[in-house]
Amino acid sequence: MEDTFQTLSAPCEGLFKAKGSKHFGYGFPIQDEGQVKKHLDDLRKRHHSARHVAYAWMLGFDGTHFRSSDDGEPSNSAGPPILGVIRSNELTHVMFAVVRYFGGVKLGVGGLIEAYREGAAEALAQGQVVTRIRRKKLRITFAYEHMGVVMGLLKRWGLEPAQTDFQMNCALDVDVRLSESEGFHLAMEQTRVAKVQVLS
Repeated sequence: MEDTFQTLSAPCEGLFKAKGSKHFGYGFPIQDEGQVKKHLDDLRKRHHSARHVAYAWMLGFDGTHFRSSDDGEPSNSAGPPILGVIRSNELTHVMFAVVRYFGGVKLGVGGLIEAYREGAAEALAQGQVVTRIRRKKLRITFAYEHMGVVMGLLKRWGLEPAQTDFQMNCALDVDVRLSESEGFHLAMEQTRVAKVQVLS
């Protein structure tokens, strides 16, 4: 099972110039769509005199959760080329935006496609791509007297609880590597002292 993905380690930025026009490229690691809006709002404030902030983002792991926007440029001349940079580098949980300052010479649709693509590519070239592990979050519930069994199994699997609630009825959350999650789930159920619930 494929349980790794590639994303940005941190925000990055670059610049591409074409016939006097400047294209400032920005890349951001993101966890959800709410972060897309925040980054766009920040960029529009930072570049309040720019006419276009085109962007694209990708979330999830099957390539179907994405969006791109030309932000007023000719159809498919800005957002899709930025999305192409994300796809060709097999990234996810990222957004890229390119801010354009018009330099007085029209680039034409072909020139715009190149400029927006290169703006995003320049940002990526200044960034760092990292491989992250996909994980599944599980909640384990059990009676206090079975604490030793549950904690022993966690230790055997090399897992640390992310969150704990130890009372008469205990619960803990644990992040398990995706490829190991089914095996761990089964092993915990086989103890017959704990219930396992998939959170995400």
